[in-house]
Amino acid sequence: MIDRNKPPRGVRNNNPGNLRHGSPWEGLAAAQADTAFCTFVRDEDGLRALAKVLLKYERDGLNTVRGILNKYAPDTENDTEGYIAHVAARMGVAPGAVISVKDNLDPLMRAIVDHENGRGWADHYAPATYAAAIRRAKGMA
Repeated sequence: MIDRNKPPRGVRNNNPGNLRHGSPWEGLAAAQADTAFCTFVRDEDGLRALAKVLLKYERDGLNTVRGILNKYAPDTENDTEGYIAHVAARMGVAPGAVISVKDNLDPLMRAIVDHENGRGWADHYAPATYAAAIRRAKGMA
């Protein structure tokens, strides 16, 4: 059960993937009060940025949950093995199984959002919001 009165940082920043500053993302808020993580204008903008990162990883040859999360959530800042186990279990795949990121963006993103923000927060976003973000990330909007 989530407490909507106390949303986690990623939700407050419209950045459910907790992306750090560094890329000039579409939809960044003019004011970036969080010194570590991006703040987006809308949830959809933050989800689109997450999808773009994951699609780039696939183009770079990362096509397993283990490969993706070793890059996305390095063990210098995360319990990467726990993160991998959580995302793989939520997606119903083995950590080393080859997946089509492009075809599995929705469940991959939901699992990452769930891990980054806490159980239940992935469902805070409507299916239409995920779908619109994915369409935009793929250049189909």
